[in-house]
Amino acid sequence: MTSAMEEKLIRWPEEGVRRIPYAVYSSQEVFEAEQKAIFRGPIWHFLGLEAQIPEPGCYVLAQMGEAPVILLRRKDGSVGALVNRCSHKGTPLVFLPAGKIDRFMCIYHNWCFDFEGNMTSAAFERGVRGKGGMASTFKKEDNGLQKLRVHSICGLVFGTLSDETPPFEEYVGPELIANIQRVCAKPLRILGQYSQTLPSNWKLYIENVKDPYHASILHAFNGVMKQDRLTMEGGITMGSRGWSHISYSKMSTDGGDEVYASGDLRSAEITAYGFGLRDKSMTDVWDDFGDRISMTIQTIFPNFVLQQLRNCLAVRTVVPKGTHESELRWIAFGYEDDDERKLNGRLKQSNMMGPAGLIAM
Repeated sequence: MTSAMEEKLIRWPEEGVRRIPYAVYSSQEVFEAEQKAIFRGPIWHFLGLEAQIPEPGCYVLAQMGEAPVILLRRKDGSVGALVNRCSHKGTPLVFLPAGKIDRFMCIYHNWCFDFEGNMTSAAFERGVRGKGGMASTFKKEDNGLQKLRVHSICGLVFGTLSDETPPFEEYVGPELIANIQRVCAKPLRILGQYSQTLPSNWKLYIENVKDPYHASILHAFNGVMKQDRLTMEGGITMGSRGWSHISYSKMSTDGGDEVYASGDLRSAEITAYGFGLRDKSMTDVWDDFGDRISMTIQTIFPNFVLQQLRNCLAVRTVVPKGTHESELRWIAFGYEDDDERKLNGRLKQSNMMGPAGLIAM
């Protein structure tokens, strides 16, 4: 961002960063600067789950800001990521959100690439009957696809376009690495995927999930059903540089009703729900990890959330769609060794979250 742009758009109040100018959320110039500095800069971005690409040749499309990305399983079983644009004219190489292929071939001019992003052939490279074709200086090795550095941890895959991005463990911090290893300690099983459009700047969602003040107030279901109370033991752990975080709370028998009633909080009202849930099995929970921690919401800047809400597990990804719109993508998961009771329990508890969730509606 240029100093002239800062002078024009970003006039910070005397309170400093405690009060943010609206231009940070509404300016097209700021949005474009974010694409360069954040999404194409020295930052790790969540791309997907290894469980989405179980076999060689499997791929799934991801998004890093405005940059389209292919997350794929190479023929040797390793995981890679490529920008989904042909190196010739920028045409997308794959269009379906997921699939299985044996190579990448551009529909425009039929340039072909392998899973490493190397160019393998070009139509009429030597011309036709000795006429035309590529210049003698043309080299396939100079025309490969743009590759990402990738880091896979416990089945989660992150990528970056920059060679200057620090190692993932350093970028995130040891406490946050430990929680990833805790929640994703076993092979993951995808239970479902969905997405929703948010009529807001992408940064507002990441700020929201890092805000511990609203959860037991705004989300009335939590308070009414005593799933989340201010009197529960919990806290916040900040990651490296203060960019990422974990909010957590523990299972508790303390209802904390007097705190809510005396505060005249909407979350204390039960009239909207009658006398509670008719089917109480939705709130039948178990201790997955043996530490009595019933909720962890972990963010990794700029676009990733790892959710453990009781036994409802999910990853969320925020995709910017402009200054005033973003897309929130969800992948709900369990574990490969879940029995039928746990699988059904996770599916029931998933009704708490998402665009029609009892908590996160």
